[in-house]
Amino acid sequence: MRPTRTPVAAALVTLLALGLPAVAAPAAAASPARPAAARVDPAPATITVTGEGSATAPPDVAVVAVAVEATGATSQAALDAQNTAAGALLTAVRAQGVAERDVRTDNISLQPVYDTEGGSTRLKGYQAAQSFSVKVREVERTGAVLQSITDATGDAGRIHSVAFEVSDPVPLQARAREAAHDDARARAEQLARLSGHELGRLVSLSEDSVGYPRPTAQFADAAGTGGAVPTAPGEIRATATVTAVYEVS
Repeated sequence: MRPTRTPVAAALVTLLALGLPAVAAPAAAASPARPAAARVDPAPATITVTGEGSATAPPDVAVVAVAVEATGATSQAALDAQNTAAGALLTAVRAQGVAERDVRTDNISLQPVYDTEGGSTRLKGYQAAQSFSVKVREVERTGAVLQSITDATGDAGRIHSVAFEVSDPVPLQARAREAAHDDARARAEQLARLSGHELGRLVSLSEDSVGYPRPTAQFADAAGTGGAVPTAPGEIRATATVTAVYEVS
């Protein structure tokens, strides 16, 4: 019985028979090399700061909330009296140079008025009212407009409030935002210096809030006394807050 030859042994015999040098059998396949462990750099240290900024500007417009009220024994009588007072109000503000587009009716109401004295309720009459928003684009004329309204409407006139503001808040908000950004940068530089580091690149920046308050002066009902109602426009302040993250080294 012939011994069984492996394919490698048979190949060697054939080469020897042909007088060719034998070639060493290939070594067993090398084990695959293990991949080198990826180097993970530590995350850089960071500083997170909140910056605050503000900007101010004088107001260039005043929004006046005014109204007229009238009573009458009947609903029609109350409405007629209110209509007369409202017409006088509109004529007065137009005479002060207020444009049609800057006068708006906000509300009109007509309701019964009851007398509840003596434990009983009886109809006393009716009350009609109309409220307006009047925009005064020449701030220095606000007092004159208010006085003209009270002179024209008499006891029917009501002045609810005056709000001074800027007609275009965008530039004011932009200045406040720039101030907040600069404040955040200054805070980060100080913290880095105090901790013995150098401030690096900006990693992230987010805006938390931007806004500006509108100072409002409240007025009681005023009777016509000539001249003009004193007003104090003050200034408008815009504010902004940002959060910034910086690398430090």
